[in-house]
This record gives sequence, structure tokens and C-alpha cells, in this order.
Amino acid sequence: MKGTFALLDIAGYVALLLWGTHMVTSGVLRGYGSALRRWMGRYLGHRPAALGFGVCVTAILQSSTATGLMATSFAASGFLGLAPGLAVMLGANVGTTLIVQVMSFDIAVVAPVLILIGFTIHRRTDDVSYENIGRVSIGLGLMLLALHLLVGAMAPVENAQVLRAILQSLASEPVLAMLVAALLTWACHSSVAVVLLIVSLATAGVVDAPGALALVLGANLGGTIPALMEAHTPVARRLPMGNLMVRAFGCIVCLPMLPLLAHWLAPLGASPARIVVNFHTAFNLALALIFIGPVDSLARLLVRLLPEPPKPNDPGVPQYLDEGALESANVALANAARESMRMADMVEGMLTGLVEVFGKDDRVRATAISRMDTSLDRLGMAIREYLADLNGEALNEEDGERSQEILAFVINIEHIGDITANNLMEFAAKKAERGQDFSAEDIQDLALMHTQVMESLRLGLTVFLRGDVRAAQQLMARKEVLWKLENEASERHIRALRERRDGGGGGDVYLRILRDLKRIHSHLAALAYLPLERAGLLQDRLVREPATT
Repeated sequence: MKGTFALLDIAGYVALLLWGTHMVTSGVLRGYGSALRRWMGRYLGHRPAALGFGVCVTAILQSSTATGLMATSFAASGFLGLAPGLAVMLGANVGTTLIVQVMSFDIAVVAPVLILIGFTIHRRTDDVSYENIGRVSIGLGLMLLALHLLVGAMAPVENAQVLRAILQSLASEPVLAMLVAALLTWACHSSVAVVLLIVSLATAGVVDAPGALALVLGANLGGTIPALMEAHTPVARRLPMGNLMVRAFGCIVCLPMLPLLAHWLAPLGASPARIVVNFHTAFNLALALIFIGPVDSLARLLVRLLPEPPKPNDPGVPQYLDEGALESANVALANAARESMRMADMVEGMLTGLVEVFGKDDRVRATAISRMDTSLDRLGMAIREYLADLNGEALNEEDGERSQEILAFVINIEHIGDITANNLMEFAAKKAERGQDFSAEDIQDLALMHTQVMESLRLGLTVFLRGDVRAAQQLMARKEVLWKLENEASERHIRALRERRDGGGGGDVYLRILRDLKRIHSHLAALAYLPLERAGLLQDRLVREPATT
């Protein structure tokens, strides 16, 4: 029974260690995930910068999985090249070893202080940034406390002859030990926690140094599996597959040399625990130095092994809504934004041929535009459901605002598609059935309004992608331009009808087309509201607007 209780204690302390790691990772991502994502997309064009970024960010996040998820998202979307992405992962692997190095020292005395400070900050402030700092402090304290408790819990295990015999026999079979540790790491989703557990086993004398090194190899190998399992497309699998191949190479090279490696590392620290920690760092550092040079060749090999599949014929099928990315809000929002841009491309295609549809009665083009609306609606529904699956608690203030921006963008783009496919194409059909023709002046006015709408669409995409306040102001200012164009075109058309006195020239159909083009522009102008509101400029605009309209 004592052995059973000891195992329960160990399991509980490992769970506490995992929860502490989760708190640190989620706290950093909630508070600074968007900034980290922007830095990754902006500054990682070179391999040394990518390597250094991976080391630093993973040391902060205490999770190479979180770093890998961001890098995978950028590599899959094309914002980050595969070779720099692999360099990021090499750095992330080194970064995890720095965490283990710090945690391996006996600094448990600061655990209560960190927990107390974190609790006080979290409860006494309404600022989300400070709340996340408190969350990180609590997580670090829980990790140190869990490690301290683990060391104490290992004493009964050391005295339990059966368990000791099992672990020692496992350590004597390095391949089996590596596979068991890899499976445990995959189940825990944290190589840091498993390596620290191995350190505790080595400190208690349950496993010898070579056996512990075999377990460390397994922890490194298993740490690559979660990202690979969560990638759902061949392009997304390239980066985690490359990381797996790099670490598998290291495991194959090191397995026959474990006793020799333990002997070489002894001068840096003779205790088994210190040998384990130093080996973990040396293993990943050596792999980073070996593969940082041929990383381009590795990237080309991965492209050949995992070619990009043909895009689905159905445009309504999402291409970037990776369910595995929902654990990282900023990555999931980047995916949703990319899918939203596909909707914008579809709407741009629907709007591009409007003048030809009305000028030449192109029924084939009109039918294609009408059918596109169904795909647009399905894609919009998929994006809304994807955003709804994001845990609200995992969103910081900036991510929450971005989620609302994407949702507003999707809704406005859907409305534009509905107006184009339903109203405008219905008017095109009526015009063709009645045999009505627009005058050359009418077509010219229609083309002018259409050109202004397309220019506003491009401005709206700039606002959506960059949050550009100046572009948002320009977009709002164009409402007056479209209002004047619509009024002038309507007046000219009505005047021409009166002069002809025969009711020809399209009549009410043409006027409704002009009205719907202005409605489309109103939905585009709505994209400027959130950026202007954040900048404190929306209220002034709303106060002035009635005077001009």
C-alpha cells in the first residue's frame, strides 16, 4: 500500500508540475502572444535570427510546443519560410533545456514567494497585463513546489525493491526506455516536465546515469509528436516532421554511446542529476549547430516528402482553419484572418465583372456570380464556428478585439456577397428579360461607381490586415464621394428618362443598381469603425457626418 500511495503522490506532483507549466505558457501567450506572433512574422527572415528567437521565446514560454505551433502556422501560411521555421524549432529545442537547467537547482525556497506575489497581483488588479504576469508567477511557483515535492516522494520509490527493479531493468534496455519516455512525453505534452521527472529519478538513485540518458532521449523524441499529431495538412506537417527527423537522428547517433557520453559529461558535474541536465542541453545544442547549416536542404527534402495537395474544387471548403491551433489564440486568429481573406477574394471576383454583366447581358457570368454566394456563405459559417470554438478566457484584450474585427469583416463581406448575388443579379436578369439597354452615359456612370467601390474594397482590406488608421479615415471619407456619385448618376438617368418620355433605358432597375452599389460601399466603410473607435476618432466622425449627408 505504501508503494501505491507513493505512486499516487508522484502522479499528483507531476500533474501539479504540468499545470504550473500550462499556467506559465498560457499567461505569456494571453499577455504577449500577439506581439510574439508579430515579431515572428516580421524579423525571422534569416536563420541566425530565427534560431535566437526560438531560444528566447521558448525560454519565456517554457514550452517548445507553443513556439512550434506559432512557427508551424506561419510556415503553413507562407509568412515564414520553411527553412527559417526549422531554425526556430532548433532554437526552441535549446530553449527548453535552459528551463530545465534553472529548475534543476535547489531553488524551491522561492516557490511560496512566487505564488504569493502572483496571487496578490492577480487578485488586486483589473489590468489584464498584470493579471497575466501574476498567472506566470503562480505557475513558476507551482513548478518549483512540484519539483521539491517530487524529490521527497522519490524516497519510498527508492526503497521499494519491486519498483526499483522494474525501473532499473527498463534503464538497462535503452531502446525500450527511450520509447517508454517518448510515449510518456507525448501523453504529458511537456518534455520539460518529463526531463525534470527523470532528474528526480536520477537524484533518488532509482536509475543510473546511462539509463537516465536513454530516458532523456525518449523525452526529446516524444516532445516532437504532439505538434505532428495536431497538424492536419501536409504543409502544416513539414515543420514538426523536420523537428522529428532532427531529433531522431540525434537519438540514433547517441544510443550506442550512452555510457561513453555519461563519462564525458562527468567532469561538468558528477551527480547523475547534473549529468542528465547537461546531456539534455548538449544534445539539443549539438543538433542546432549541426543542422543550422544544411537547414535549406532539409527544407527541400520535406517539401518533396510532403508536397502540397491540390486545392479543393469547392471554394466553400476551408483551407486554413486548423483545429489544432485553437489552443493558441493568436495562431487561430491568424488562420481565421487568412480564411477571411479568401472570402474577400471571392467577393472581389464577384464584383469585378459587374459592369460587363449589365453592359453585355452576360448571363453565364451572372449565373457564376450567383452560385459563388453559396460557397461564400458556407465559408463564412465555418469561420464563425471556428471563432466560437476559441476559449474566451484564453483571449487577451488585443486578441478579443481582433476576434471581433474578423467577425465583423466576415459579416460585412457576406452581406456584400448577398447584395451582389441576389439583388444585382436579379436586376441583371430582369434587364435581360425586358430587353432593356442602358445608355452609354449610364454605363459610364455605373463604371465610375464600380471603380470607386473596388478602390474602397482594397482600402478595406488594408484596414483589416494592418489596422491602418489613416486608411480607415480615407475609407470613411469615401462615403461622401459615393453619395455624390449616386445622386448625380440618378439625376442624369431620371432627366434622360423624362427627355425620352418612352420609359426606356432601364428605369427603376438602373436606380436600384446604383442604390445597391452604395449599400455595398456602406458595408466596406463599416470595416473602418473598430480601428477608428480604438483611436478615439469615430465619435468625432459620427458627429460631423450628418452635416455632410
